[in-house]
Amino acid sequence: MLQFVLASASPARRQLLQSIGINPLVYQSNFDESSVAIADHHELVQTLARCKAEVVANQLAAPALVLGCDSVLVLQGKIYGKPKDPADAIARWQSMRGQSGELLTGHTLIDLYQNKTLVRLEITQVDFAWISDRQIAAYVATGEPLNCAGAFALDGRGGLFVDRIVGCPSNVIGLSLPLLRKMLTALGYSPADCW
Repeated sequence: MLQFVLASASPARRQLLQSIGINPLVYQSNFDESSVAIADHHELVQTLARCKAEVVANQLAAPALVLGCDSVLVLQGKIYGKPKDPADAIARWQSMRGQSGELLTGHTLIDLYQNKTLVRLEITQVDFAWISDRQIAAYVATGEPLNCAGAFALDGRGGLFVDRIVGCPSNVIGLSLPLLRKMLTALGYSPADCW
């Protein structure tokens, strides 16, 4: 069995991996995302994912597969990561409701067994429901949107306020499982090698 390391403290990403039989070692990269200033949304999430994975990979003493991810919501050309505070989350939801956005997740898989690195991007369209200010306030009061890129969790209460997903649902949660399978295959592995 290959050692699999998740370079993220995200419980949602860990749970997605566990749901497919991968029990990762979890290392938080503590990479300072503010040190990266890239205007292109696609390049930004891929660079952040790579940096997070590299920080963790450089700390490991033994070979492993190291997965780093970074997600942002792009709405009307603007990037939204995690909200700063409840007021920010409320303001975001007031601008997001009834709109469509793109959830971008950069994925980096570093193979320390073969000294190879793959960097990929998954984009999923998210159509948000029109919800009232009262619903927004109640949702934000749960605290859930404060820990999520785009201020919503598809796999939580936030799923109530998403009308449609076009593309990969697991990508919206933080990790595209089909893309991970393709990346493992490109490196010559099967997901079962990580079970």
